[in-house]
Amino acid sequence: MQFHRDGFRPGDPDLHVATVAVGRAPLDEVDVLIVGCGPAGLTLAAQLAAFPDISTRIVEQKSGPLQMGQADGVACRTMEMFEAFGFRERVEREAYWVNETAFWKPDPAAPGRIARSGRVQDVEDGLSPYRHVILNQARVHDFYLDLMRRSPRRLVPDYDRRFAGLEVGEGAYPVKAQLERLDAPGDFETVKARYVVGCDGARSGVRQALGLTLKGDSANQAWGVMDVLAVTDFPDIRLKCLIQSGGEGNILIIPREGGYLVRVYVEMDKLAVDERVSARAITLDDLIRAAQRILQPYRFAVTETAWWSVYEIGQRLCERFDDGAGHPRVFIAGDAYHTHSPKAGQGMNVSMQDAFNLGWKLAAVLRGQSTASLLASYSSERQGIAQDLIDFDREWAAMISAPVHSVDPAQLQRYFVQAGRYTAGTVTRYRPSSITGEATHQALAAGFVVGERLHSAPVIRLADAKPMQLGEAFPADGRWRLIAFAPFELPALLALCEWLAHADASPLRRFTPAGADIDALIDVRAVFAQGHRELRVEAAPGLLLPAKGRLGLRDYEKMFCIDPRADIFDLRGIDREGCLIVVRPDQHVADVLPLDAREELAGFFERFLTSPSC
Repeated sequence: MQFHRDGFRPGDPDLHVATVAVGRAPLDEVDVLIVGCGPAGLTLAAQLAAFPDISTRIVEQKSGPLQMGQADGVACRTMEMFEAFGFRERVEREAYWVNETAFWKPDPAAPGRIARSGRVQDVEDGLSPYRHVILNQARVHDFYLDLMRRSPRRLVPDYDRRFAGLEVGEGAYPVKAQLERLDAPGDFETVKARYVVGCDGARSGVRQALGLTLKGDSANQAWGVMDVLAVTDFPDIRLKCLIQSGGEGNILIIPREGGYLVRVYVEMDKLAVDERVSARAITLDDLIRAAQRILQPYRFAVTETAWWSVYEIGQRLCERFDDGAGHPRVFIAGDAYHTHSPKAGQGMNVSMQDAFNLGWKLAAVLRGQSTASLLASYSSERQGIAQDLIDFDREWAAMISAPVHSVDPAQLQRYFVQAGRYTAGTVTRYRPSSITGEATHQALAAGFVVGERLHSAPVIRLADAKPMQLGEAFPADGRWRLIAFAPFELPALLALCEWLAHADASPLRRFTPAGADIDALIDVRAVFAQGHRELRVEAAPGLLLPAKGRLGLRDYEKMFCIDPRADIFDLRGIDREGCLIVVRPDQHVADVLPLDAREELAGFFERFLTSPSC
C-alpha cells in the first residue's frame, strides 16, 4: 500500500481526500447509475468510486444496508479480487476457512444410519494464495460500503428508491431513468445518465425495461436451507459435508463464521411438472425434521434459527447482457441475467466478477482512454462464463439431488475434486479479442495462461526485501500492467525500458495523458531471476524508479526478485530468457510476448486505447 505521494498526510491512509462535498444532494445527472446494492452493484460502485472524475449514483429499493445475506461462499478467485480492493485480510479474519470436505453415505452394516466415507482437501495446493472461506454476504457488503465511503467520491447508496423504467435517447446523458421514492409515496425522481447498470436481482426491472427474459428450466426439486445454532453430536459439524442418506434425501452442511452457526441445505420433496415450491407450504419445522431423519443416528437439536428459506432448483439465463446497441448504454449484471441453485457457491462470486469485468471498461471509456467499442466486450466475454456456470450447476445439482443408488458416493467425491478449480473460480478464460491476445507466445510463460486470471506467486520486493505475492502489487485502480520477467543478463530488459520510456511508438508515450505520472495508464513492473541481494537498486533503469506526484518522489515498488523458497520462474514455467506479460485491469492475462516484441506490444494497445488528444 502506498500513500504520502503528494505530501505527508496524517491519519487513516484508506480515507482518501474528498473530491465532492460530503452530504451532497442526490445527483440527477451522473456518468453511471447503478440499480441495486447487491454484490454486483457494490463491486461496480466501489470500483468506479475510486475515480475522482467519474460521477456515480447507486440506488436500492430496500430501506437500508443488507443485514442477513443468502450467499456466503467466497471463492479463492474472489479473495484475489478482494485483495485488489484492499479488504481481503478483513474477510479472512472474520470468515470460516473451508479447509476440508467430508463425505457421508449409508452405513453398509445399517442402511438407516449414515457413516463417513471420505474426506478431502477442499482446494488443491498452489491453486491460489488465498483460501475458500464462508462469510455472511451482508459483511461483504459492509466492506464495500466502507470502501465507497472512504473513496474520493464519498459514495453512499440512496435507499428507498425503486426503479420504475428508463428510455434511451440522445445527448450527453442519453439514458433517462425513473425512480420511485418509497420513503415519499407518490414522488418520483428522474436521473439522467451516460450509462445505467441493472444489478437488481432475478426480478430485475432494468432487464424487463430492455425487453429481455430469463430462459431455462427447472429440475422440479425442492430444497430447504437454514442458518441455525444447534446442539448435535454429529462429529463433522464444523466441516463442510456432503451427506447421502439411504432413503431420506441428502444434505449439504456449510459451517459459518463465528464457530457456532451452521448452514444446512436439506433435500425436500420432488415437485410435479409446473408445480411451484410455494404450493407445498413447507415450514421450518419440516426442514428440521428432514435434517434429523437424514442425520440418523446423530442428534440434531436446533436452538435458534437466524434465517431459513425454501427454493426450487432451476437454471436460467439471458441471451445478452446489454441493450444490444453498437454503443451499449444499459447493462445488466449478476442475478439480473443468470439464476441457478446456491449449492455450488457461485452466485455471489460470479456476480462480483461480472462487475469487475465491466467496471474498468466503463471507467476507461468515460475517462477517454478507450473507444466506446470496448463496452461491447462485456456481454461477449461474460456470456460464455454464464453459460459455463449454468451447465456446471445443472450437473452438480442433479448429482447431489440423486438417490444414493443412482450416484455412487465415491463418484460424487471424485466429481467434487475434479470440479475444485471451477468452484474456486480460477478457470475463467476469455477468448481472443481486441483486449486478449492469441497466445502465440504462450510457451514463454506456460503458467500465465492468456485469457485466465494472473496466477500469483511469491516474490521478494527488491528495495525493501519484503516477501509478498506478486498479485498484491496490483490494486483495482483501472490500470494495465506490463510485467517484464528479466533473464540473468539484463540488456534485453534495459532496452525494453528505454524503448517504453522514450520511443514515439511506445504505448506509454502515446497514450499516457500529458502531465500524468508515467504509470498512470500502463504500470510497468520487473521480476528478476536473481535473488534480491544480488542486485543494486541504484542500477535500475529510470522507468522502474519513476518520479511520482507533485513532489516528484521516487516509486521504489516496481521491482521484484525470486523468492528462493518458491522460484516464480519455475512455478509458472517462465522461460529463463525472459518474457513480457500484459495484464488487464481485471487481473486477467491479456498476452504473453518476448521482451523484444516492440511492434506486437504497440499494436496490441493500438486496438483499443485512445490518444489523449483524441
